[in-house]
Amino acid sequence: MYKKKWIKAIFTLLVCFVFTIYILPIPVFAFGPSDSKLYEGIDVSVYQGNIDFKKVKEAGIEVVYIRSSQGFSYIDSYFERNYQKAKENGLKIGFYHYVTARSNEEAKRQAQFFVSLISGKSVDCRLAMDFETFGELSKRQINEIGLTFMKTVEELSKKQVILYSNAYTARNTWEGEVTNYPLWIAEYGVSRPEDAINWKSWAGWQYTDEGRVNGISGYVDRDKFTKDVFLEDGSEIPDVEKPEENENSSGTTTITIKKGDTLSELAIKYNTTVAELVRLNNIKNPNLIYAGATLIIPGKENGANDTQIYTVKKGDTLSKIAQMFHTSVQTIAKDNNISNIHKIYPGQKLKINSNCNYDCGHTIYTVKRGDTLWSIARRYHTSIANIVRLNRIKNPNLIYPGQMFRL
Repeated sequence: MYKKKWIKAIFTLLVCFVFTIYILPIPVFAFGPSDSKLYEGIDVSVYQGNIDFKKVKEAGIEVVYIRSSQGFSYIDSYFERNYQKAKENGLKIGFYHYVTARSNEEAKRQAQFFVSLISGKSVDCRLAMDFETFGELSKRQINEIGLTFMKTVEELSKKQVILYSNAYTARNTWEGEVTNYPLWIAEYGVSRPEDAINWKSWAGWQYTDEGRVNGISGYVDRDKFTKDVFLEDGSEIPDVEKPEENENSSGTTTITIKKGDTLSELAIKYNTTVAELVRLNNIKNPNLIYAGATLIIPGKENGANDTQIYTVKKGDTLSKIAQMFHTSVQTIAKDNNISNIHKIYPGQKLKINSNCNYDCGHTIYTVKRGDTLWSIARRYHTSIANIVRLNRIKNPNLIYPGQMFRL
């Protein structure tokens, strides 16, 4: 009797084992590329300067994503050059826009601006949305704004879209209909991206922002792409009119709140209202703002002939300052009555008149607890290499709260 029970128990275990292995579906948690064939790529902007795309192509790069624009009116100053040179050298081309919208209506206007800028151009890759700074937007608002932007781009351009996102946001913020779009994920220092929860695979992986490619001076973002990044129709993008300027589309600038600042003082300083600052930044309590936090203020991102006051720092030269503000040594010397262009001194105030855009000058950022150079670089859409160079940082892994960086 005992022997029969023992045999029956073994038989039951065997049946359960076979049922589990061969009949029950096994959940698969692996998050990998959407196809086994991978294409080497880069994504570039004004930060890479003059690129020799012939050498880039010879180095094995097949795909290049080019930043065209940001917000309501900022146009990357190397956008046209990068497009023409990349096309001449037979690279697969895609464009991306950096979104700063804080409402669905703003998302539509930014989408229209993006598509109007790339109208008439031939494109090989899905148009990319780069939306990664959210202020105090809720998860629901972020997803609504992102979805509105991508749908509007699709409708106007007649082209497919891809979402660029860092791994943390992909796992914890994006959800719902947004996840029907292919994912271009950014995650560094890993052998493969981690699970993205709401996506089963990635179409693009930005695996470093410190890549080296022959033909590019300094660091560049490196990517791997699958066939799902390519468009089904690579014809020219149809003509779309640029959106008309209005009070909400003149562009924005991001500043860093300093100790002692109040919204009312900042509103006066930047010729706006507290109500507008509250709207742009989705602020719940206008009386509660924090030093070191960033604040979006209304103002042209492509400001024309704006006058700025620059304080000369140790090690500055007129040549370096001119390059920083996209102007010339002669212009600065003339505007400031400088007779000897080789003689300037720390603390000297210079009046700068230039066709300055978002990339001119520098923002001063105060490091907060938990910050890393990677998180700061992503937030301000720059690279670790640029922050290290601008601030002469010896150890990129050693930063501390209260430290101030030029960005």
